Amino acid sequence: MSRICRLVITILFISSISSGVIYASEKVSGYPPERYGMGITAGNSYNLSGDIGYYMLTGFVLYDYERVWKHNAPDELMFKVEGNLGCAHYKRTRATLSANIFALYYLDSFEGKTFKPYVEGGIGIIYTDFQVPGQGMRVNFNPQLGIGAEIKTGSEKAFYMALRLHHISNGGIDDENRGINSVMGMFGFYF
Repeated sequence: MSRICRLVITILFISSISSGVIYASEKVSGYPPERYGMGITAGNSYNLSGDIGYYMLTGFVLYDYERVWKHNAPDELMFKVEGNLGCAHYKRTRATLSANIFALYYLDSFEGKTFKPYVEGGIGIIYTDFQVPGQGMRVNFNPQLGIGAEIKTGSEKAFYMALRLHHISNGGIDDENRGINSVMGMFGFYF
């Protein structure tokens, strides 16, 4: 079942690459246009002896921070809305679904011709179709912190790679609050 889940997500990702370019909207009211992206996110838990493996399809929209929050912000600061759908393998393959928001900051002083690094941090809600002993809930908070980079190509598309620390916890809403910590690798493209 785990192989089937990974195969389906990989096929969806590859078909989205080959289906053509979807262009971001025009510049609105002096703000840069939003950007769309899609990728694969995979990783393992590290506080449970690597017992949980994740494989997810990720989609996101990147907005100028000022456009969303209506206050002055550095040009390098963006607001990211992200969704993930996939599977986790814990004793058997189970479903995962999450919605997250991030502040993403481009590190322009380290930018090269083909390389644009960034840091990001955010929070979300995640549903896992499993519970580890002591976890308490299937719907949890999902704080994350990461580093990444856009890799520019000669075409309209840019690729990205990122590494994230990923935490699942109910924040003490339930008496049982066994957290799950993971490291996630991400690879995808902007279109």
